[in-house]
Amino acid sequence: MTDGARASAPSTGAEEFSARKTGALVLADGTVFEGYAFGAATTSVGEVCFNTAMTGYQEILADPSYAGQIVAFTFPHIGIVGANEEDLESITPAVRGLVVRAHAENPSNYRALMTLDRWLKRHNIPGLSGIDTRKLTARIRESGMPHGVIAHSTDGRFDFVSLRKQAQEFPGLVGLDLAKDVTCRQMFHWDETPWKWNEGYGKQANPTWRAVVVDFGVKRNILRLLAGSGADITVLPAQSTAEDVMRHKPDGVLLSNGPGDPAATGSYAIPMIRGLIDAEMPLFGICLGHQMLGLALGGNTRKMAQGHHGANHPVKDLETGKVEIVSMNHGFTVDRDSLPNGVKETHVSLFDGTNCGIKVENRPIFSVQYHPEASPGPMDSHYLFDRFAEAAQKRA
Repeated sequence: MTDGARASAPSTGAEEFSARKTGALVLADGTVFEGYAFGAATTSVGEVCFNTAMTGYQEILADPSYAGQIVAFTFPHIGIVGANEEDLESITPAVRGLVVRAHAENPSNYRALMTLDRWLKRHNIPGLSGIDTRKLTARIRESGMPHGVIAHSTDGRFDFVSLRKQAQEFPGLVGLDLAKDVTCRQMFHWDETPWKWNEGYGKQANPTWRAVVVDFGVKRNILRLLAGSGADITVLPAQSTAEDVMRHKPDGVLLSNGPGDPAATGSYAIPMIRGLIDAEMPLFGICLGHQMLGLALGGNTRKMAQGHHGANHPVKDLETGKVEIVSMNHGFTVDRDSLPNGVKETHVSLFDGTNCGIKVENRPIFSVQYHPEASPGPMDSHYLFDRFAEAAQKRA
């Protein structure tokens, strides 16, 4: 099946779309979406998801949590504000590809240093525009996140059989440890604080407590908000042990976001987390860190059909009754029914009722499924960093 000029794709061989069609997204079931190639001229395979955010495409594409995934935006125009060097959430983006309805080739923003097309080429990320993203989104909503391949061809000729086979052979994210691919290679320190209008980023010169961040694919704005809350930050690789962490004498430990299956990463992370729990260390988990904290406490995780990806998700705080609008990016969730006694559910998604937060009763240990550091927004959940800082400062 094909989206575009033809009713169906040929079943064999290398065939030609129309003369102007230079890109294609081929799904594992043989569905083909034809469009226009931009970004890096390469072929890339991954799990296809959709993101409902209307702003922040550069932060999303630079989020390490998207490793192994091809992101399709539901917002129709992407590239409007170009790209710059300030809005990156990681040095080396790990997203597999980008799919949009319309690629804005001529950005208009005073902060833009280059076009999105040029930025994608710099990071070897292929893009595809001109397809019916509503149809693709409906396909994902109804049938789950498929495996797919983005391919570029200057003459519009594609070997659909080969591309479909690549999509079918993609192993998927279940059982896959991707944190080891996006984590830092060695320890480093961080002192950059959040961005301010017309001032840029600041520096934390007078920290009041020590934080260790275990990097499973940490976003830079998590580190900035920690620094802004007064933390002296040391970032450690994902495979660090509890002894490695405690050697830095932290007052609190943050378990970062990241990609892949939490059970796979948990094979080495869960013993570390349990060691920190035994040491009565204040803990704050975000996304993958939340999922692995749930596993370390005795719960289970499961793969979601569509996942949650966007900057407009409503989450209810069960303790206060407040509804927060948050950013999300995850394909796994903690199974609330598996949580043991003493672990309390604190937040739930108002879209599908899945778990979005837990805490250990009477202990400074908590986590959330969403991104409280969301950059460029929303900022409803920044209070969680204050809560973590307060717990850590009591230990300092």
